[in-house]
Amino acid sequence: MPFLPLSFFVAILLVILFVGLVRADNDGGSRNIPFLALILLSAFQAFLSGLRWGYDIVEVMYVAPVGAAFVPPLVYCGVVRLVHKDDRAFDWSTVVHALPAVGIVTLLTVAGWRNAIDVVLPAIFIGYAGAILNLMRRGPDALRKTPFESALPVYRALVFAALALLMSAALDLLVFLDFSWTHGSHAAGMVAIGNLIALVVLSIAAAVAVQGRNSSEVEIEAPAADEPSDKETLAAIQSLMETKHSYRDPDLNLDRLARKAIIPARQISSAINRATGKNVSQYVNEFRIAAACQLLAETEKSVTEIMFDVGFQTKSNFNREFRRVTDMTPVQWRSRRANPG
Repeated sequence: MPFLPLSFFVAILLVILFVGLVRADNDGGSRNIPFLALILLSAFQAFLSGLRWGYDIVEVMYVAPVGAAFVPPLVYCGVVRLVHKDDRAFDWSTVVHALPAVGIVTLLTVAGWRNAIDVVLPAIFIGYAGAILNLMRRGPDALRKTPFESALPVYRALVFAALALLMSAALDLLVFLDFSWTHGSHAAGMVAIGNLIALVVLSIAAAVAVQGRNSSEVEIEAPAADEPSDKETLAAIQSLMETKHSYRDPDLNLDRLARKAIIPARQISSAINRATGKNVSQYVNEFRIAAACQLLAETEKSVTEIMFDVGFQTKSNFNREFRRVTDMTPVQWRSRRANPG
């Protein structure tokens, strides 16, 4: 029976994950192409790792660094599509993110420069990780194009992706030091296991982010003139929740909420943060949970029906937010309500 490296199985699983995400995207939503490309690239990199460390095909060393140089830009571009208003699939700045790969190709083709890859590649990973963490500095509110229901898990996934980039950079530096000190006696194990872990973490983060995407409609930013006070902003948002039941919109996100309220997104985020100490997704989801509690108490609807009625689309997100607000599951809440003693 032929030997099959673990990397090959990881590559197959990542391809299956990619196919599953593409097939699931049948609702007309805006695909996050960078994250989908990241999953495919991760599968390719895992396959190359299997060839190099499973079958000792050294020629792979001329391809793998180029593929690795595309990983951080893809993560960053995927994050940008969730953060910025501009949802164009391509613009001139995209070309800039190809420069790291061009730099690696240059180092590979110029004699005497190849050793510099061991320093340049970790620097690329560290630089992009820092840029991603900077984009995420406002917490879940930074994800203005992500529905409030999934803002928290997507935010966490993106932070984990940035940390995975840092882990990969640290691994590359450790391998460099291992070759310097012990002639690479530990390199094979570190690269094979460490890179696989990083690729899997990045792919899972990308999958979470892809599933948390928003629909492809064009959102219009509210004008910044005559910006309302925090009190006026909260009153406007509360009115949308209580009178128009805007929380029932499963695709409601910060951009869409700003358009409905005719208030700049940043003002909504800042006002809610300052007045309540919560991010916007938590604030909106609490209206959803309050409505769910009322339906649980006053109707015989199933938990799943109620979940959809109040704007949630997945049980995991609904149960997470319900437990955060009430410290119990929907079933436990209904049971205690029915049997208070």
